[in-house]
Amino acid sequence: MKKKLSYYNPIVTITGWLIFLFISGSVFAADEQPPARLPLDDLRIFAEAFDRISSAFVEEIDDRVLLESAIKGMLLDLDPHSAYLDRETFSHLEESTTGNYGGLGLEVDMDDGFIKVIAPMDDTPADKAGIEAGDLIIQLDEQPVKGMSLAEAIALMRGEPGSSIKLTIAREGEFRPMEMTLTREIIAVSSVRHRILETGYGYLRIAQFQTNTGADVLSALQEMQQDEPLSGLIIDLRNNPGGVLQAAVDVSNAFIDEGLIVYTEGRLPFSDLKFNATSGDQLNGTAIVVLVNSGSASASEIVAGALQDHGRAVIMGTTTFGKGSVQTILPLNEEKAIKLTTARYYTPKGRSIQAEGITPDIWVERSTVTKIKRHPLRVTERDLPKHLLNPNQTSGSEDAKPEPPEDVTVTDYQLHEALTLLKGLNIFAKKTTN
Repeated sequence: MKKKLSYYNPIVTITGWLIFLFISGSVFAADEQPPARLPLDDLRIFAEAFDRISSAFVEEIDDRVLLESAIKGMLLDLDPHSAYLDRETFSHLEESTTGNYGGLGLEVDMDDGFIKVIAPMDDTPADKAGIEAGDLIIQLDEQPVKGMSLAEAIALMRGEPGSSIKLTIAREGEFRPMEMTLTREIIAVSSVRHRILETGYGYLRIAQFQTNTGADVLSALQEMQQDEPLSGLIIDLRNNPGGVLQAAVDVSNAFIDEGLIVYTEGRLPFSDLKFNATSGDQLNGTAIVVLVNSGSASASEIVAGALQDHGRAVIMGTTTFGKGSVQTILPLNEEKAIKLTTARYYTPKGRSIQAEGITPDIWVERSTVTKIKRHPLRVTERDLPKHLLNPNQTSGSEDAKPEPPEDVTVTDYQLHEALTLLKGLNIFAKKTTN
């Protein structure tokens, strides 16, 4: 049996120094002094609790595992985004920023002990299965999520491509949990996709902010403007869970001539940062509509907030997720680290969107529109016999009817509204200049 711990046992000193070194080494700058007085009585209670758990738990437990659990517990009560990173979890973090790993394609977080979906990633098993932002995952296969750490849940959802997992999901508005069986795939997330919707109107989809997203956006803009300048651009940030802060700055920088893009404030000197535009507007003032929804988080909100504050774009959709905090990776040794919330970020006009989100300029809910077919017996002037010809028509063109544009009304109502707004802005701009 282990000897009962006294207050003067070396483990007290070791534990106290571990916490002291953690504070002084990871949180305070080299030229700063730690707090004048540590809560020694509380540290003694912690050491006493540690010894009693180690000695009296029904099964033998490794002291190193117990110490790791203590660190996890300290971070668990801070906020949903602070976490302990072991070697495997840190590897998962690196994979998500480069966009290549095996799994379901979900960006998730903790919410009252359950796994909350921030957003499904484009063209992944989660996206194809219809999982939505805001869904709560309450069970993985036959294992309840309640009581799991975020890292444990992520580890269960990831696995060999081709293997399957059953998710039990609770969704707002649904009276019963839903069960979905998903097959894991290699998740190689394409950060940026683009296309021309109609002549002069471009579409830029940013699925996630990775290290190369800024460069990919510049390449997409150049490609879309090879033949002629764009008359309008839609930037789609819906269900974009965020990612690399610098990538969000680079994307914003592509559309802003000058001025502040975002700034962060925290308790530590390295947490106070300002990011300013350094290059010209790649579209020379062309109208932009940014699409957002409740799955647009973090870096997505930085871009939307910056373009909104500069009056550079119209934000359309629904209120964003509201993650206005910055996480910093603080190494503990070569293999382990903690992800700690160290700052809040603010839009150029000083708005914190933490727990509030970005409110769109024009509110457009996700909807499906049913198109009403033209009545087959309804006639127009051109259908009447012996109707007068239009003097502006060329010979033979009186029977030609204009082709309708590509139909995005049914498939994506929000995108359709964004395109309609861009056309209206261009019509108005032309009338005011003429």
